[in-house]
Amino acid sequence: MKILLIVHYQFNPDSGAAGVTWKLGQYYQQLGHQVRYYSLDNLPNWLPQLAKIILFPWFVALHIRKLANCEDLDVVDSSTGDTWVWSKIGKYISKNHPLIVARDHGLDHIEHREFLKDVKLGKRPMSWKYPLYRGSIRLWEEATSLRHADLVLLLNRFTLEYAVNNLGVEKQKTQIIINGIPEDFLNLPYEPLDIDRNPTIGIAQVGTYIPRKGIQYSVPALNKILARYPQVRVTFLGTQCLECPDVERVYADFNPNLRDRVTVIPRYPHHQLPTLLQGHQIKLFPSTCEAFGMALVEAMACGLAPIVSATPGPMEIVTHEQNGIIIPSRSSDAIETALDKLITDYVYLESLRKNAYNSAQKYSWMDIARDTLNLYQKAVV
Repeated sequence: MKILLIVHYQFNPDSGAAGVTWKLGQYYQQLGHQVRYYSLDNLPNWLPQLAKIILFPWFVALHIRKLANCEDLDVVDSSTGDTWVWSKIGKYISKNHPLIVARDHGLDHIEHREFLKDVKLGKRPMSWKYPLYRGSIRLWEEATSLRHADLVLLLNRFTLEYAVNNLGVEKQKTQIIINGIPEDFLNLPYEPLDIDRNPTIGIAQVGTYIPRKGIQYSVPALNKILARYPQVRVTFLGTQCLECPDVERVYADFNPNLRDRVTVIPRYPHHQLPTLLQGHQIKLFPSTCEAFGMALVEAMACGLAPIVSATPGPMEIVTHEQNGIIIPSRSSDAIETALDKLITDYVYLESLRKNAYNSAQKYSWMDIARDTLNLYQKAVV
């Protein structure tokens, strides 16, 4: 098949939705399919970033039309919100019509709902700009793309039900398809906890240092844990983002006498994550909104016991007190209690670590790529 993968971000293979798109395409190619990518990087350099984001669906429609008219396209797999122009206009002026797939990387409607909760609680400010596009027009674009897609791929049951019940997506067009982890993250050597030889406990929080990742709830708990347990250290990986360009912002959130046990790694090549997680036993994942949680599964594959907030994606990965701990969302006290339990009960910690490691072995990108291709083929028929 000739497949076009679209994502409305800069195309960085080491991060988020762009990384998922890149990896999926690589496995498609290994299975013998022709893959192209289209992202914000393909738009003219002279366009401002905001203009690129707003105009992206129009450029997408033109690009699909160009490839479709050359009979050089079978499937368009795009992040949600990217194909509404094609659905409304483009497909009527093109002689060929590829399969249009809308892929969930985190539904904006659900993120919008959780954002409003944080605003109401006084945990996040709302910019005057937010309702002008992201909190209004963008939501319409996403819903329109989902309704008009031939196939809708969603990451968890909650999102699927939300799309059907709240956005008018036809249920027969929807499928749950999870994300995976690279093959070289599978079956890594497992490092048992050896407190007698090395009493240090490492806690890792992987992801951008932004409110949606729950930093306003995790940092107060981590300050208390570090003060209580001198053998504990904390590492933040992948903190760098537009909202937080300076690692000093992270350090400033911790008490000065604790900062020597806090490490911040703003960026890293994705393949280095298992090495960077060596010596860590606990994965903290307190996001207020998360459709899946690839960093969560990757950390589990590296032998870390996860503490996750009760959000739809992580709750389909973690089973409470079997391969991790599920805590109420938006609760610093719950984070502190869960960390306290794992730090003081080594037998319990080791049990969760082993079960998390074993659970992660099923998330193979190659298997997921094959399953997705089968869905394409069924939808084409």
